[in-house]
Amino acid sequence: MQTLRASKCGLSTTQLPASILDVIDSLTKAGYEAYIVGGGVRDLMLGLNPKDFDAVTNATPSQVKEVFGRRCRIIGRRFELAHVYSGRELIEVATFRAPPKKAVTSASGMILRDNNWGTIEQDFARRDFSINTLYYQPRKGIVLDFCDAVADIKSKTLRLLGDPTQRFEEDPVRMLRTLRFAAKLDFTIDPEILKIFDVEMTQLLRDVSPHRLYDESQKLFTMGHLARVLPMLIEFDIWRQLFADVKPDITPFIERAARNTDQRIQIGKTINPAFFYAVLLWRSFSDRCEFYLQKGVVPAEARAQAGLDVLKRQATRTVIPRFAETFIREVWEMQTRLLNPKPQQIEALAGHARFRAGFDFLLLREKSGDSTTEGMGEWWDQYQLLNADGKEAMIAKYNRQRAKSRRKQQLDPVDTRESLDIEPLVDVPEPRNRRDRRAQSKPESREPRHQGATQSRATESGVSADHPILKRKRVQRDLQHVVFGPTQ
Repeated sequence: MQTLRASKCGLSTTQLPASILDVIDSLTKAGYEAYIVGGGVRDLMLGLNPKDFDAVTNATPSQVKEVFGRRCRIIGRRFELAHVYSGRELIEVATFRAPPKKAVTSASGMILRDNNWGTIEQDFARRDFSINTLYYQPRKGIVLDFCDAVADIKSKTLRLLGDPTQRFEEDPVRMLRTLRFAAKLDFTIDPEILKIFDVEMTQLLRDVSPHRLYDESQKLFTMGHLARVLPMLIEFDIWRQLFADVKPDITPFIERAARNTDQRIQIGKTINPAFFYAVLLWRSFSDRCEFYLQKGVVPAEARAQAGLDVLKRQATRTVIPRFAETFIREVWEMQTRLLNPKPQQIEALAGHARFRAGFDFLLLREKSGDSTTEGMGEWWDQYQLLNADGKEAMIAKYNRQRAKSRRKQQLDPVDTRESLDIEPLVDVPEPRNRRDRRAQSKPESREPRHQGATQSRATESGVSADHPILKRKRVQRDLQHVVFGPTQ
């Protein structure tokens, strides 16, 4: 272990938010050790802007609860933690871990319970990557480096502590973290990890809770380097473990959506991670819709059932929350409404709660080469840039074009006789004027309608025309002597 000066590592308290300093100071004042640890320290040394900061202490979760009172909430069963609220910020506070006295693991070696408290020397050995083992005490201005992590940061090497096989078996999610850190930090993966990172090893992810895998997939989507990590998911066979019924193929649509997501994050715009799930599952949804349409299901019902099927299948790998599922299905449904809107509903459609997400989805499809959008993505893009008068003129033009296309379809009917090669039963020329058409439509005989119908049915059933049943006369009843209403 080496103790480094924080200033030589490029660290200072001016880089830290008030929330993490409040947690460190409160624990120190209560008589406990407290350090900033993990990705926050690493990112500051790399010149990046950390998303959050984590603290570690020798106080147990219950003791942390005593220090912060109502501001603290203890969470976790497998790995007990304390969540401390400082203003609007949430700081995760962990207790120094020690090796378990009696290992509680699954059949594959995954740790099921890890709540054995220890010292800081024991704690660093329990962490996964060397670059996450720097302990920073801001008030003392020191950094504790137990495994030469500073050298790995300078050489940009991603190295696991201990045996890589054992570390992956203890927590298979570390495979996802390996690819995420390699893509985000542009680090080189240690050759010792690459030796055991194979298809058989990735099968361990099936033992991880689908809820936890969804949380990890969210981190992949929101780290700002999604376009870089997607090929790595395919290369290391992680793709099949995360996405059900999604072919391991980065289509132009997926690639463009990934780059668009990264750009939005870089310029500080908010994103909805469920949007990229809608992109990934779009092909499966379209194929499922076609399956139901071929069975004769109504299009609206086909889309609804296809959405349920695809999301239910995906839940076997990552359980998408109900609100995210609703968002995904609404984005898919908006595609149909945006492709062929009614002119009188365009203004209301533009004010729909899911219009922006549906429009972005449609425009990404169009720019990635999807011809089924018929240019409506560009149309909606221009529509939003106009003022009220311009929008009315654009809607009127769209209405004229829509009516023109309908008239063209009516003027160019399909000749079914020619297409089916069926000859007409009677070769009678079409009448040229209204009088001829009226004469042709008049019946030749004035026999009662019911009699002709009866004879035709009798002929079809094989009864001859001179049969007695056909010669009987219909008796006309005198309704004057018929009493209507209740009788005695």
